[in-house]
Parts: sequence; structure tokens; C-alpha cells
Amino acid sequence: MRALHSTALICVLLLSGCANMRTSKSHYAGMDSMLAKADYPAAISQIENAKETSYSAKDRVVYYLDIGMLYHWNKEYEKSNEFLEQAERAIDDNFTKSLTRKASTLILNDNAQAYGGEDYEDIYVNAFKALNYLALGRNDEAFVEVRRINNKLLQLEDKHAKMARKLSEAEEAHEEFKPGKSHFQESALGRYLSMLLYRNELKWDDVRIDLEKIDKGWKLQPDIYTFDKPDFSRSTDRVFTPKARLNVIAFSGLAPDKKASTFSVYTEENVIILAGTSENYLGKQNLSGLSILPWPGVEPGYNFKFQLPHMHKRPSKVGRMEVEISNGPTENLQQLDSLANVALETFSIKKPLIYLKTVTRAVVKGLAAQQATDHMTKSMDGGMAFLTRLATTVVVSQTENADLRMSRFFPAESAIREIHLDEGIYDIKVNYYSANGALLHSDNRPGVHVEAGKLNLVESSYLN
Repeated sequence: MRALHSTALICVLLLSGCANMRTSKSHYAGMDSMLAKADYPAAISQIENAKETSYSAKDRVVYYLDIGMLYHWNKEYEKSNEFLEQAERAIDDNFTKSLTRKASTLILNDNAQAYGGEDYEDIYVNAFKALNYLALGRNDEAFVEVRRINNKLLQLEDKHAKMARKLSEAEEAHEEFKPGKSHFQESALGRYLSMLLYRNELKWDDVRIDLEKIDKGWKLQPDIYTFDKPDFSRSTDRVFTPKARLNVIAFSGLAPDKKASTFSVYTEENVIILAGTSENYLGKQNLSGLSILPWPGVEPGYNFKFQLPHMHKRPSKVGRMEVEISNGPTENLQQLDSLANVALETFSIKKPLIYLKTVTRAVVKGLAAQQATDHMTKSMDGGMAFLTRLATTVVVSQTENADLRMSRFFPAESAIREIHLDEGIYDIKVNYYSANGALLHSDNRPGVHVEAGKLNLVESSYLN
């Protein structure tokens, strides 16, 4: 009985933190329907009501991003920037703190630590802060935000190299941590906003540079820009009078979400074998689909499970967008950027770090628990020993859940169109169609004043 009580105590201690080691998404119930109907006040209310119950202190970045993006879609630009600014600062603060912690924090589950944000969130938070400032007529502050995008892209690989070096210092590390590679160097959305701002100031050489950077992005980032580059010939037309420029930018769909992949761990002498998912995290799978990692000192016969996060795209109903102008043309929008593709691309940089950290933690924890159980069950009969080992396996698996946290309300795609009009007031409608041509949504903007020599930007969205 004493051994059974000891096992029960171990289970209680391990499971006591399980609530903090699972990602809850129940507070998002019904949210997709609200977004499809553009009922942003209802979405904001639901997130605000969940602030104390569904967003703990370690989840503050997720809350700031969620509520900040919802305020943006609801055209409450000051409030949006208030929260997006807090999100950006918290992301930077959490990363800095992670580098100063002891490397032994490697054994902590990611769900138990403060969320540091995905790279695409950290990059595009500045794009939406810039859009907020543009809507408020504060162009100088919008400039600051688009410059931050470029600075973050320059530091992206170095950021993860620093984290890899820190993880490699951990006593538990059995392999050197190495981040993945990414070709993401230019954000088409960021460069486009920069180009509009420079052109508004008649800085044509800077306009040329931004357009060249966009062209570079298409050449060097084929996994991100899998669609035709927009035609920017109208953007470089220097004829201002009597025409005015109207720039329409539309966002559609919702950015990727995370799901859990489950791995089974088996041990042989000095080797651990992982199986359970078709996704290759380290590039070390053999022809049978198994990952085999050397692990000096490990004994054969142990097995347990753990989870890893993977990103998946959320399907969008939108196949085509057009802008319709009263007493003017109706034109299709051209896709500019894929935040969904960027999210997957940048996640691939840190995916090997997540993989090796999780494997290391799960193996260290699993082996310790099972070795302790072996010691306790030596004097038990066969049935009780089996149940005790089973309980230990379940407990280890329960404490190794994937960290599925990420912001919920970034869009998947952006599209643009520039139209030259006589100066005046226009009713503008952005129409969203399915792939088979069915009208999904019309965003009506009556009484838009289009002025010559000014930046006239209309932003639209349909998050479905």
C-alpha cells in the first residue's frame, strides 16, 4: 500500500500543473460566425468577458493581440494601437527574459511559460499599427511602424540563433540546438505601405527602392509569394492633376491556427525512437517514417507520449475581390501578401527548437518517472505493477501537451488596387466573391472624399 500511496502522490504532483499545461480555446466559441457577419462589437465583448477567466498572466500577449486586432477591425484605431503596443512590448520583454533565464528552464513545458508570440505576429503587429495611424492621419508615426517591420526582418535569424545557443547550454541537452532556415526578408505589405507614404511626400527614389524590394521578395521567397505579383505601373505614374489616387487594400480570411501532433517514444539501448506524425521536424526520419535519436545511457523498454504543435491554414471562402466606385470603374483587386504563408514560413525557423526542446524534456521527465515507478513496483504483484506503470505513463502524457497559443484575429491574405479618379466624393463598395463567383459580402463605404495630391487609403475586410 505504501508504494501505491507514493505513486498516487507522484501523480497528484505531476497533474497539479496540468491546467496550466493545456491551451484552452473555449472562449473563441462562435467567434468565426461573428467575424463572418462583421459583428466586431460582439466579438470584442466576448473577449473582454473572457479576460480574467481565459487569459492568465502568462497569456497576456495573446489577449493584447486578440483585443487589439478586434478593435482595429471595429475601426477603433486609438484603442487598437493601445493594445497592439502593449503586445509588442510584452513580446520583446518575454524574449529578453527567456534569454536571461537559466538554461535548465528547458525542462519546463512551453504552456507553463509566458507566451512570446509568433514571429509573424511580431512583424505584422507593426503593419496594423501603421494602418491605424494612417486612418488617424498620423503619417509620421505610420512611417515609424513600417521601419520597425524591416528592422525585425533583419534580426529574425539572429533572434533564433541566440535562443538556440541558450538551449544548447542546458545540462539536459543531448544535441546542439539549431534553428531552421527562412528566406523571409521582405514583407510585401510593409513595403507597400512604405511606398505609399514615400510617394505622398514625392520621394520618388524611395518609392523606386520599395518597389524593387517587393520585386526581390517575389524572386527570393517563392514559398510565400505563390501568386502573381501585382502590377504597380499606376503607382509610379507621376501625373497628379486633375487625377487623384485612390488606394484600396482589402483583407480576407483568417491566419493559421495550431493543432497538436502526438508522438510515441520508445527506447532501445542508447537510442530513442519517435513515431506518430508524418510531419518532419528535424529532417532525421528514416524510410519507415520514424525519427531515431542517439541518447547515450538510456535503457531499453520505456515508452510514453508527448505532443508538438504544428500550424495549419484555415480555409477561406473568398476567391476574388473587386472594388466598385459610383460614377467610376469596377476593378478586381490583386493579391499583395499572404500572412498565412508568412506565418508558416517563420514558424519553420523555430520548429526544430520546439521539437528538440520538447523531446528532451519529455524524455528526461518520462524516463525519470518510469525509473521511479520501476523502483516502487519491484515488490508489487503483476496486476498492481501494471496499473502503476500505466498511471505513470498517463500522467507523463497529460503533462506534455502542445502549446497551441497564438492570436486569433490576423487575416490570411491582403489584396490591393490603385484607381485614378477626378477629385470628388464617391460611394465605394468592396465586393467579396467565392471561387465559383457567388457574392459573399459587400463592404459599403459611402461619401469617401478623394483628394488630389493626398494619400487616399480605403481599408476593407471580410474575415471568412
